[in-house]
Amino acid sequence: MSDLAIVLVHYRTPALLVGAVQALRRDLESSHLDAEILVIDNGSDPADRKAWGGLRVRRIDPGANLGYAGGVRCGVEATTAGRIVAMNPDVLVLEGCLGHLAAELERGAAAAGPQFFWDRQRRLFLPPTERRSATAELRAAAARSFPPAFAGAARRAWRRHARRHWEATAPFSSPSLSGALLAFRRDAWMKIGPFDDAFHLYFEETDWLLRLGAAGLASRFVPAAEAVHLFAQSSVQEPRATAWFAEGERLFRRRHYGAGVANLLDMLSAGPALRALRSHRSHRSHFGADSPRWSESEPALALGELSTPRSPAWVEVALTAAGFPAAGERLVAPARDWQMVDEVWGRLPPGELWIRGVDSAGRESIPVRLARSTPTAAA
Repeated sequence: MSDLAIVLVHYRTPALLVGAVQALRRDLESSHLDAEILVIDNGSDPADRKAWGGLRVRRIDPGANLGYAGGVRCGVEATTAGRIVAMNPDVLVLEGCLGHLAAELERGAAAAGPQFFWDRQRRLFLPPTERRSATAELRAAAARSFPPAFAGAARRAWRRHARRHWEATAPFSSPSLSGALLAFRRDAWMKIGPFDDAFHLYFEETDWLLRLGAAGLASRFVPAAEAVHLFAQSSVQEPRATAWFAEGERLFRRRHYGAGVANLLDMLSAGPALRALRSHRSHRSHFGADSPRWSESEPALALGELSTPRSPAWVEVALTAAGFPAAGERLVAPARDWQMVDEVWGRLPPGELWIRGVDSAGRESIPVRLARSTPTAAA
């Protein structure tokens, strides 16, 4: 029996599941690792199951949609392995990922997480989980509610946090790991307890990692372990995902910051400034002279539009006007043009992207807003 188990929590995304398992098999083979792969089937129909029926996995039907926390708990209880990898089916591990995570657990980490990319070319780093503290959340909420006064400072704070992870060359202690793919030791799980299934889909791993740290156990970010996260391809299948996020956020804040801070954050999130920000589609009143430039349904941009007095060292791609959290691409050589990664562009639902260049001195360009009006099939 293998001492490594991989728990995939699946919900109505058979094509993603097939891709995830195939990537796992390639990595296990190249790394000379043996692992049991368990699929917790939170929801599928006969056609779904036929699509992945040929996979060499152990399917577990919990009888209901347990959410991510409940699904992981179900998987951990179904195996005796001492090392567990919990993951979404919209994650593709790259060669060496599992080996690097397993090695970090062997070196004493209670939990370990990889470097995530948005695309298979590994151009765009995905952001680490945002810092979760009362100070950090209040700063972020103020930035999203009152952009002119607070957004720049919040972006700079977030940028320091993100680049610490993006530029890392060796593992370091960090609670900002993602439940999209998280490796952990069974003894740590037994010591502090499982993910709390009061968090149905979001915040369960953040809550667990903070509990881990409070117990004196280490969670480590492992930059050599790399994976592609196809980002929001699973959750879009669940109509309750938005409500679950809001519920999880409220529970997390009250549990970790207390009712007073949680209520203040609720007020900021629902306040008139934020409602105006969401409803005023041009955002011009919030940006004044630095109003964003438009690029309608076109993923290619001239870097001149993103330039500051020096060539940008990074291009940041955010889903909100506040500009954080954001994916980032480091520019290693001068270039005249920058283009959104085709693979990512093709997966995006209708909506907006906010793109900034940031030079080596930290100076930002005027943001460019890309509008995507028609979705295409996921790559």
